[in-house]
Amino acid sequence: MRLLRGIDLDSIGARLRAPLHGYTLSLLALVASLLLVWLYWSNARQRELNAVQAEFAAETDAIAELLRQRLASYELVARGGVSLFASVDRPSAGQWQGYVDALNIAASYPDMLGLGYAPYLDRSELQALQLDMRDAGQGFYVVRPSGVRANYGPVLYFEPRTEANRAVIGNDLFADPLRHAAMASARDDDAVRITAPLQLGEDSGRPVTGVVMFAPVYRFGTPATLSARRAALQGWIYAPLDMSEFVASALHSTRRHAALSVRDGGSGQGEGTVLYADHAELAGRGSESDFRRTVPLELYGRRWELDFSADAGTALAARTPELRMTLGAGIIASLLLFGVALVLARTESLAERKAALLAESYQRSELRFRNAMRFSAIGKALLDRRGAIVDANPALAAIFDTSTDALVGSMFGAHFSDAGDEARRSREFAAVAEGVFRTTRQWRTAGGELRHAQLTYAPVPGEIGQDVASLVQVEDITERVLAHAREQALHRTLEARVALRTRELTHANHELESFAYSVSHDLRAPLRTIEGFSRLLGERYADKIDEVGRDYLARVRKAAGRMDDLIDALLKMSRVSRSPLTLAPLDISRIAREVVAELRIAQPQRHVEVEVEPGLRAVGDAALVHNLLQNLIGNAWKFTAGADNARIVVGGEDAPGEQAAFHVTDNGAGFSPEYAGKLFRPFQRLHNPEQFEGHGIGLASVKRIVERHGGTVDAEGRPGEGATFRFTLPREVAAAG
Repeated sequence: MRLLRGIDLDSIGARLRAPLHGYTLSLLALVASLLLVWLYWSNARQRELNAVQAEFAAETDAIAELLRQRLASYELVARGGVSLFASVDRPSAGQWQGYVDALNIAASYPDMLGLGYAPYLDRSELQALQLDMRDAGQGFYVVRPSGVRANYGPVLYFEPRTEANRAVIGNDLFADPLRHAAMASARDDDAVRITAPLQLGEDSGRPVTGVVMFAPVYRFGTPATLSARRAALQGWIYAPLDMSEFVASALHSTRRHAALSVRDGGSGQGEGTVLYADHAELAGRGSESDFRRTVPLELYGRRWELDFSADAGTALAARTPELRMTLGAGIIASLLLFGVALVLARTESLAERKAALLAESYQRSELRFRNAMRFSAIGKALLDRRGAIVDANPALAAIFDTSTDALVGSMFGAHFSDAGDEARRSREFAAVAEGVFRTTRQWRTAGGELRHAQLTYAPVPGEIGQDVASLVQVEDITERVLAHAREQALHRTLEARVALRTRELTHANHELESFAYSVSHDLRAPLRTIEGFSRLLGERYADKIDEVGRDYLARVRKAAGRMDDLIDALLKMSRVSRSPLTLAPLDISRIAREVVAELRIAQPQRHVEVEVEPGLRAVGDAALVHNLLQNLIGNAWKFTAGADNARIVVGGEDAPGEQAAFHVTDNGAGFSPEYAGKLFRPFQRLHNPEQFEGHGIGLASVKRIVERHGGTVDAEGRPGEGATFRFTLPREVAAAG
């Protein structure tokens, strides 16, 4: 008992409880961190599972689209056969064989067993066809199955002509119910149709499952009504497809993880029949965790259902290493946190011993701070809470042209031009209390010069009651401010110029794009229709149209051809405006001589005296400048056709400044001076087209080329006395527009 009297029991208990409390907190931290790791891992696993499922859905959509595109390519092949029958009333067997051989079905379409033609015949037409083939030395054409029917659809051509395909000739496809349904639908709807699933042994010579695609062939185009289509039907282009080869060809370049089966879900016979299924090792997958998806495809009158399945566990296994790594890293981090907590509990006693060392270190740090402030080249001052200077370094005294002793005790703000702005000083000190604050102030030197300073305030933590509240740093930024002002003024000027030029260029580009689109799409399509049908009308009904009608058709086709030439000219002018400039020094004399040589080769019978001044040079885009001279010299060559002594001169002129001047002069037909302003407008012509051919685009292109180079162009002339075209190009790259 005497031993316990001098011992503080509360102190002993506190010391015993402190380690236990630290260990308890460490254990709780371990449990909490492990729980968070498990929650994070569960969420990450679910996210990976969702990602795998999204990839599965994307893969199935891609496979469905590849199958759709593959069938679309077969539709194009069938449509090509229809086009052949549209151009020839009924192609011969050799013509059909040539068309199919050109397709190279064996290499390009290995899943297509062949491409054939089945005519649509009644009994009398069938007999006539049999007689024609017998008279042509092809033997008697036998139709299978035999029997009398209202209509027939026997195979007449089927290429490539293999042993198995030759056995198909004569099979009446229209007699088979499955084929009959697809053929009648294609006939009535004027659309490509495919059959329900069927065995293609009779078509290919081997028992495989597939479908047959039919495309109707009409006489005289496509009739508008159902009855007219039935009456005008000439036959069908058909192609049997092996489904196994079809899927393999469509997906040969696709890396698949999902098993696929294709079911026909269309109406009628064959509904629900499996068209294709993957091998057993893929199709045999199945568990409650598998991904499953059915994608419907509406294809040529049938509905296919693509059933996909994939093993979720296998797909997720590829991502499991990352999940395991995450889980392991989380457990390790939890254990490390537990160890850190234990270390912190044990080092608590060491913190008290280090506190004394920190106090000493703080005193040394303060001494280093004052030395750094004193010897700094930047002006610094310590301020109290009122804004008075407590201490200042020599650099600040040099800025204000005074001594450090004179600065101590003075109000810091009194040294600036806005010394009387109490509200501003209050805002600055309020901002300093929240952290580092920067501002700019002005002061006047002893000579009256206005200077600019950047002030950086920072709070200085200290003991309670300490007179130092903040540190301010003063930098003379007068030269920087003046340079920045000049830079901003120049920047605003440049921005205004760039914005103006950008708006102009954007507007011009939009106009050009709209023009090019209209020309290439909206004008050419109806023009080709006019020309094509006019040609067909002249070819097919030439014996039914009198001489006046044929003359009218010739005029229509000639007008269509001229319109097509005008469209080409417009597109060329558009490309002149949009092509990028590649500027380089050019020999104008050499380019002019090349253009003259091209004209002499094109018209060797003409004798034109051409004088090209040597040494003509400028800067420009070689292709555009060649186009420029080709138009100007070509015009002079064309309009001197009626002159007795045709003469063309290409020369230079004296021009001050950065632009070099040139001229092209001829003694040809000339033009009236009052129409000079119309020369450079598109489609503006001053002469009769029968006398001088052209579209009125050449000089418009000349004007655009010259203006793109920053130059000008003008013309002068008189009727019968020739014409002179003057233009300028830059002498140096910097002068180009």
